[in-house]
Amino acid sequence: MAIALGMKACEMGLAARFYTVTELVLKLAEARKNGVLERLVSDIRRLDLLILDEWGYVPVDKEGSQLLFRIISDSYESKSLILTTNLEFSKWGGIFTDQQMAAAMIDRLIHHGHLLVFEGQSYRMEHALMRKTASERSKGGDEHGR
Repeated sequence: MAIALGMKACEMGLAARFYTVTELVLKLAEARKNGVLERLVSDIRRLDLLILDEWGYVPVDKEGSQLLFRIISDSYESKSLILTTNLEFSKWGGIFTDQQMAAAMIDRLIHHGHLLVFEGQSYRMEHALMRKTASERSKGGDEHGR
């Protein structure tokens, strides 16, 4: 859904970019190390839509959390953000190492935000090759899966 919205934004002539959170944090840290952080932040500021995927899947260290907070804070009320996550808000403090920073991020995100909750079977799980193979075996194949 997030990618489809990003593609539609591009079709409409809007500047959009997609990152996994891990990818963005690594890119920000590398830019800081190389002295080009302000250039990267400026590039991100010019976007109309920023899509951050896999929010909270991998813990972020203190520096990464601060850099990510800067992007969220800079984006607040100036661009559209789409975040994908399977974590409820109460778990964010543990991922971003700081409860106050997590609360400040949540505050900015929900102020003008919309929360969409998708329930039901995961598309990936439903269409997983391993699941199909196991199902086929149980429908009449022998012990060798034939």
